[in-house]
Amino acid sequence: MTDIVIQENLKAKIKVLNETLWDNRVLNPSIEKWLANFSTDKEKLNALYLLSKFMYFGAVPMRNLLKSLYRDLYRYPLIESIRRNNANTLDSYLIEEKFKEEEKNTRFLGVGNPSESGAHLLYFFRQENKLSKKMFVYTDEILDRSETPIKLRYPDVKHYVFIDDFCGSGSQATSSDNNIRPCVDEIKKLSADVRISYLMLFATSAGIKNVKDSGLYDRVEAVVELDNTYKCFDTNSRIYPQRAGFYFEKDFTREFCYRLGRPLFRSVNQKEGWTGVDLESLSDITALGWNDCQLLLGFFHNTPDNTLPIIWYDEDDIDWSPIFKRYNKKYSF
Repeated sequence: MTDIVIQENLKAKIKVLNETLWDNRVLNPSIEKWLANFSTDKEKLNALYLLSKFMYFGAVPMRNLLKSLYRDLYRYPLIESIRRNNANTLDSYLIEEKFKEEEKNTRFLGVGNPSESGAHLLYFFRQENKLSKKMFVYTDEILDRSETPIKLRYPDVKHYVFIDDFCGSGSQATSSDNNIRPCVDEIKKLSADVRISYLMLFATSAGIKNVKDSGLYDRVEAVVELDNTYKCFDTNSRIYPQRAGFYFEKDFTREFCYRLGRPLFRSVNQKEGWTGVDLESLSDITALGWNDCQLLLGFFHNTPDNTLPIIWYDEDDIDWSPIFKRYNKKYSF
């Protein structure tokens, strides 16, 4: 099979994906513009293959995943606990009554500040699961600092649930650099009875482990867990199945993705104003996505920086045309 035939087959597959799953976000002109980033026909062919493996989740799939998160990671575990604590009862009236009590004493929170994706998804989460607005709070509402000592503003609440769209490294849920960890630490100091959960739509296995190992949360779960087979260039990568005569070259593709991705992510790291960090070393481990996640993953509202930078980079510093644009965070005024 010639390169031209293979290229046309890949474009035909991408066309079907675009029309059925990608919300028509990737039309042929944007594909050609993106391919122009690469210098050789071989690079372009292998980049096109990566694009054909891209996982995109539009608004409807994301809403369905939010239903799954509530049902599978919140409601069902509570019902199991209620049954277990009531002699494995099958009394649906009793179960539902006690579940409503638990739900009433739960508050859901987004991860990050109000402008970030965790908070953004709470709107859809509330709609899809028909929840009261009163069940949603900001982290700075939880503590009452008007008096000394500090106390919990909602003494009846026994369960706080942080909701996030994606967890790559787990740093956002465990770092002291944002408002999540200080809030969790304060809650735990003030009450040993309050349960705190961190629930995600998508998470890498490493990210889940890091959050669990932090000991901050009573439950850490994801609707979709991405193990190392989702890393593009892992030994057991599902992007490159192990079968004889496979046409596309993993090592070759990794080399040019790293070579091109390193300066792209370096410019992002530089803009984000990292202090006390060796930018060159940081760029080495982010060239294939933050925390070397090497993903091909995007959502209707944004593309995670754990995805290969050659997919999403769209800054003024370097002339590069993205195929699934990422809206990077701006930390300064």
